[in-house]
This record gives sequence, structure tokens and C-alpha cells, in this order.
Amino acid sequence: MNRSLRIDPTDAAPIWRQIEEGLRRLVASGTLIAGEAVPSVRDLAKELSVNPATVAKAYQRLVDAGVLMVKRGEGTFVAENRPIMGLMERKQLLREGAIRYATTVITIGAGAEEAVEELREAIAQISDSALEPEY
Repeated sequence: MNRSLRIDPTDAAPIWRQIEEGLRRLVASGTLIAGEAVPSVRDLAKELSVNPATVAKAYQRLVDAGVLMVKRGEGTFVAENRPIMGLMERKQLLREGAIRYATTVITIGAGAEEAVEELREAIAQISDSALEPEY
């Protein structure tokens, strides 16, 4: 499955968060499509050389967020519909991501304009790849 899902043990972010964010990125870009099966917890843990409990935590958070769904006896799949969340929950998630990004921006000495431009380009890149036809 490893379609650019990588973890970095030197990253300060917990491994489960790196897995969660990596899967969110794959879904957002259209690399993983609605209804597609994701690897079992054990398979992904083996592939990434991490503890299965770490993968299970990431999967559970994604199920709770509506990004993944579990079909009992069949496995875990990308949810058919985008998750519906309230304004407050969405704002909280955006704020958490913004704080992580702002921390990176400040620690590498980049300016706000440069950071905003990179963010716009990243959103465009992910959105564009989600719209590209598969051949």
C-alpha cells in the first residue's frame, strides 16, 4: 500500500499522528479513493516497522473522524463520503494544523508571506492531483 506513506522516527510528531496525517493526505489527494480498502493494522505495522497499537490508534482516530470506515469481517476502507463536522470541530482541526505549520515556519526563519504562498501551492497541488484522471 505504501503509496508515499512514510514515517520519520526523528520527527517530533508521534508516529500515530504521522500515519494519520499521511493517510489523510493520501485520501485528500485522491491516491486512496472512496471505498478502497486500506491495509490491515498488522500489515501496515509490519510495512512501516512500527507497533500494531500505533497503527490501530491512527486508524481509530480516522474512523472517529469519518475518513475511514470499518466493515465488520471485511476490513477497513476509505469512507464513501467526506466527513461531516461542525464548524467548531473544523476550526479546531484547522487551528491545530496551523499551529504545527506556523511552528515550522518560525523555526526555519521563513516569513508569513512565503508561508502563505507555500500553503496555497500545497492546497492547489493536492486538489489538482485529486482531480487528475487515472489511466
